[in-house]
Amino acid sequence: MDRLKAILLLIFLYFLSPGQTLQAQASVDPVQWSQELVRESDSVYVLVFEARIDPEWHLYSQHTPPGGALPTEFTFKNEGAGYRTLGPVQESETHTAFSTIFEVEETFFKGTARFTQKIQLTDLKIKGIQVEMFYQVCAEVCIGADKTFLFSFSDQPYVPEAAALDAASLAKGDALLLDLKNKELLGQDTGSGSVRRQGIWVIFGLGFIGGLLALLTPCVFPMIPLTVSFFTKQTSSRSKGVARAGFYGFCIVLIYFLLSLPFHFFDSVDSQILNTIATNIWLNLFFFGVFVAFAFSFFGYYELTLPSSWASKADQASDRIGGAIGIFFMALTLAIVSFSCTGPILGGLLGSTALSEGDVATNLTAGMLGFGVALALPFTLFALFPSLLQRLPSSGGWMETVKVVLGFLELGLALKFLSNADLIGNWGILKREVFLGLWILLALLVAAYLLGVFRFKKTGADVRRSPWSIGGAFVFLGFAAYLTYGLFTGAPLKMLSGFPPPDFYTLRAQNSDCPLGLECYKDFDKGLEESRASGKPILLDFTGWACVNCRKMEEQVWSDPEVFQILRDDYVLISLYVDERRLLPADRQFVYAYENGTRKEIESVGDYWSTFQNLNFGAVSQPYYVLLSPSLEILGPAIQNTDIDTYRTWLDNGLKLYIKDPFTGSEAIEFP
Repeated sequence: MDRLKAILLLIFLYFLSPGQTLQAQASVDPVQWSQELVRESDSVYVLVFEARIDPEWHLYSQHTPPGGALPTEFTFKNEGAGYRTLGPVQESETHTAFSTIFEVEETFFKGTARFTQKIQLTDLKIKGIQVEMFYQVCAEVCIGADKTFLFSFSDQPYVPEAAALDAASLAKGDALLLDLKNKELLGQDTGSGSVRRQGIWVIFGLGFIGGLLALLTPCVFPMIPLTVSFFTKQTSSRSKGVARAGFYGFCIVLIYFLLSLPFHFFDSVDSQILNTIATNIWLNLFFFGVFVAFAFSFFGYYELTLPSSWASKADQASDRIGGAIGIFFMALTLAIVSFSCTGPILGGLLGSTALSEGDVATNLTAGMLGFGVALALPFTLFALFPSLLQRLPSSGGWMETVKVVLGFLELGLALKFLSNADLIGNWGILKREVFLGLWILLALLVAAYLLGVFRFKKTGADVRRSPWSIGGAFVFLGFAAYLTYGLFTGAPLKMLSGFPPPDFYTLRAQNSDCPLGLECYKDFDKGLEESRASGKPILLDFTGWACVNCRKMEEQVWSDPEVFQILRDDYVLISLYVDERRLLPADRQFVYAYENGTRKEIESVGDYWSTFQNLNFGAVSQPYYVLLSPSLEILGPAIQNTDIDTYRTWLDNGLKLYIKDPFTGSEAIEFP
């Protein structure tokens, strides 16, 4: 899982590599493996792993230095249960060379490789052992792979048996399942579908804005007139030049669209994997560090660039191939060369989509399409109307100002990821007041920079006091005033709902740690017990500490006076946090086996409630709301992110369907 997360984070860099797809198809598996079992005595064996490596590819040693390609790793399954290893894995002769891409000395194999591991059986009746290997091979690109080796100590092939679940795990797994009635109601339309579809367009719009910002940076802006002039002047007719420029724009959109496709693959492997990754403490801390690094690159302290060899190869391919494919490689060259400016903006887009409601992969595709469309638009537009090129402002210090402002915005986004980690870990570092105070400071610094109070020496450019810079300064001063109002009055700041920590995560003394001071239960069984004692139906709220749209619903919809009154007086609120990383007591931890054979270790509170949600309601996203009677009858369709009127109507309909018999205390469901 950790390796998968790392690959997911690096997927942008891999897919920007020129010719990666072509080379991967040409050599699907650059390494062919064979194995041998050598017997030295009744109890001592040598496991042999041999590799035949395709020309120009390198397989990396277990001991290659960090910072370059990934080393080969061996995992001996169930070591200590019937056998033990004798010493480390031995390997054949290696080569060492300096990598210009990673800028480290790498240790690798060429042509062939041989690994050996001596083992001793402690139980002579053992049938065989399983060895897992992870390795990486690189040519112009790097490919990671896993390989499983099975060694048999008899004449029959060794087939490892899946460990049977103990009775306690089976019982705890069965306890996850509820005896729900009327489950067919869950999928009915509530009228909120349009709101969810609107979210995709919002993400597209954010991507489009990000692309427009990227156009104003010194990495992209000077390329517009040069590229348009090339297409319009280097072709035999204007119509042909326009067509080529239009296709160039299409290729830019295509490239950024392709960058989102790997996320769909990971989502299909495990429906909960992207949610798990997005709510991982260490990954949020990693993103915090990445965005701080992006910010200081915008401040001019260094440049984040992809290897120059990638751009050179893409440029050479565009000159050599020509035609439509050549134009595609021209677009790829632009994507690589402009990475120092577009990379941080793309990182912000990735972070924003990971924090949004709905399917992360779909959101990212929408955002990347918006980014690509905005980036491609001027190349096509100016080819159609070349006279407009004369109206473009000249390049200059104003672009450095744009970069610095973007750097401050990156710092603001970095604080959001640090806040996520703080909330999930319950560290109490970035309480709401501290978070708002830091954002106020950043807003004041941006205003001061735009007014010329200070500058970053590394950029070498002073801010000219133009109407644009002065107007921008007043915008950020107004934003700081808005945050200050929320800081000192405790106002919900609905314009920013979901980004600051929730109102109950505060330095002030609170009577409740539930949203808006409501009474809630964070354990389903306790909430169900209260529902049966009070006779009130249940509002089951699947939420998360790092769920932006959960905070938006609480601060924008739940805060409505009528909705708040219904929640307070008519329902038992059960809020289950699917990203709660607090470990379950040891006696409550177990392994759950799905029907398809996959297994999940239930170790934390969040593991338990996310699996509980998936099994009973077939959903993995948050917020996700369900209305239940005390006898677990579903009172209507589930609902997610929606507006006040739809949510209030949904709550009222649930109450109408739930009728309590005043004489017997029993309940009945009345359907229209």
